Amino acid sequence: MLNLLQPGHGPVDGDHYLTADPKLIHWGHLPNATAEPVLTVASGDTVTLDTISHEGILADQGRDPGAFFGAAGIPAAGLLHDTVELAASAREHDSAVHGPHVVTGPVAIRGARPGDVLEVEVLRLRRRAPYGVISNRHGKGALPGEYPQIPAGWPAGAPVPAVSLVATVGPDGLGRLPVGDGRHLSFPLRPFLGIMGVAPATKAVVHSVPPGPHGGNLDVRHLGTGARLCLPVQVPGALFYAGDPHFSQGDGEVALTAFEAPLRATLRLTLHTDPATRALAARLRAPFAETETEHLVLGLDPDLDEAMRHAVRDALTLLADRYRIPGHVALAYLSAAADFHVSQVVDGVKGIHGRLPKAHLASLDTPAR
Repeated sequence: MLNLLQPGHGPVDGDHYLTADPKLIHWGHLPNATAEPVLTVASGDTVTLDTISHEGILADQGRDPGAFFGAAGIPAAGLLHDTVELAASAREHDSAVHGPHVVTGPVAIRGARPGDVLEVEVLRLRRRAPYGVISNRHGKGALPGEYPQIPAGWPAGAPVPAVSLVATVGPDGLGRLPVGDGRHLSFPLRPFLGIMGVAPATKAVVHSVPPGPHGGNLDVRHLGTGARLCLPVQVPGALFYAGDPHFSQGDGEVALTAFEAPLRATLRLTLHTDPATRALAARLRAPFAETETEHLVLGLDPDLDEAMRHAVRDALTLLADRYRIPGHVALAYLSAAADFHVSQVVDGVKGIHGRLPKAHLASLDTPAR
């Protein structure tokens, strides 16, 4: 029997617990301003929520996780009940219209109002299963038209089938990806939630793929345990949600997906209503974050060059706001010592994340937050 965290079973670390109930989750779209919360909490409460990976249940994989994972040697007893139930349900999911992601929530925070800032602190991420999937499909990813490779004799103009590889977690705690000839690649795991966000102020359907000022599908691999993501609240209650769980991802996420696999996440949701934090969030173009050792700024735009410019501008704004560093000095510092990485190039809106080490700034007289 594989080690699984089935819904309603196993450790729950938070004050509240939210399952990925197939009747309540959002599949392919994000909660919007009209969404009804499935849970309401106070600022500072901790919430444990289960997340489902979309990989293994999509139509191009047969929408049959038993058959899909069974072909990779994973028995039916090794499947998560909520995943099987969702795939077998009558929930409509058309990949031509919807995004792939399964999203748990939304969670309302009492007293949250537009302009406030919701801080999401990642306290713990537990693997719900010891396997997941890495996919390249439909000519997407960093090399559309080159991968997936067209099989020999494939009819001209016919859709190229997806390539979905099942990876596992080895007894050494490393990811294991079969090469196909008896060998396998091993790599370290670094779990995180690809989607964390708040509802945008719209009644329109919000596709799950492109990230934005609401957060959403940010796919920043540094937002794992210990990270704190700050999201500008756009609707009353904030309406927080999470999904798109990963066991690991390389910067760029070049195939289309990374090691997509289900997690049980425990998060602390804290509302910031002070004028200073509200003012900083209003001046930034995207959500911002920090880890124990770094400040993180994000740049989001369909044009990767413009995403880079956004990230640099937000870094300048943060350095001016938090550390009173003049723009020309801050730009020189960023060029000399900070790092800017490509988060992902596969979500339509591309992402850059800038990493500013806190150690570089520790000697400065920092204003109170």
